[in-house]
Amino acid sequence: MRAVVQNDKSRASRRVSRAPRAAVVLAVAALAAGCAQGDGQGVRGAAGQQAPKAPPARAVDGAAKAREARAALVAAAKRWGLEKVPLTAPAPPEKKPEIKAREGFEVDGQEEDGLPPVFTTVPTKEKVVFLTIDDGAEKDPAFLKMMSELRIPYTVFLTDDEIKDDYGYFKKMQARGITLNNHTLSHPYLPALSYEEQKQEICGMQDVMEKRYGKRPVLFRPPFGNYDGDTLRAAKSCGIEYAPIWSEEVYVDHWEYREWDQDLHPGDIVLTHFRGTDDWDGTMTDMVRRFLDRITADGYAVARLEDYL
Repeated sequence: MRAVVQNDKSRASRRVSRAPRAAVVLAVAALAAGCAQGDGQGVRGAAGQQAPKAPPARAVDGAAKAREARAALVAAAKRWGLEKVPLTAPAPPEKKPEIKAREGFEVDGQEEDGLPPVFTTVPTKEKVVFLTIDDGAEKDPAFLKMMSELRIPYTVFLTDDEIKDDYGYFKKMQARGITLNNHTLSHPYLPALSYEEQKQEICGMQDVMEKRYGKRPVLFRPPFGNYDGDTLRAAKSCGIEYAPIWSEEVYVDHWEYREWDQDLHPGDIVLTHFRGTDDWDGTMTDMVRRFLDRITADGYAVARLEDYL
């Protein structure tokens, strides 16, 4: 029995003598594991000693694309002879502003009958204006290219008599994201017509738009900006929801203003026409250059009208 006890003590002594060495080995292994596994095992290195993380691939790609887009816009502005690069409009409002008929532009039964409001400005504090172009007489390929390269939004109001010789031109415009809207079949002075005649002008153009472009618009602009109660009732019966007119009109060589101060205001709707050298002393691209140089100098960007309605 004594010999057995002595042997057990001897083995215990050897285990005790080896324990410190084993602890050292285990400690070193633990440190190595911590270095190897790091964040994956919740073990972090000392502050300032971790390798910097690369930004996500999407962020890098997004930043690169933004730089490329900006460089392309700068080049386009130079190519089209602009004084400055056009400003970029802010994101559309999440809550759309309430659009009402401008005071003094109402007709009898305006609110009671829920008639399309006639307005010249969109309620907003953002320094944006909205470019709208009427009729469709001039079909300048350079205009399409310029607006695409500069990424300028605009809203179009078409008259069938002016576009029927080349519906395809406006199909190209639509493919670029431009909304095509109603400006009647033949551009008459609507208040001189009966209700039924006005309805034919407006609803007839709705039919043309649906046939040629696949959609019945909800925006309508009365020719010359002239209308009466029958106009708005006929428009409503044809599916029209809004009847925007304008605050300013821009030509190739001058501007005209509705307001007494002869100036731009946030949310103003600007009118121009599809015209060229047959009517103007210049082209549509000349007109766009004048328009953009003016609003950019005043700190305005062009926004998309439909985004605010």
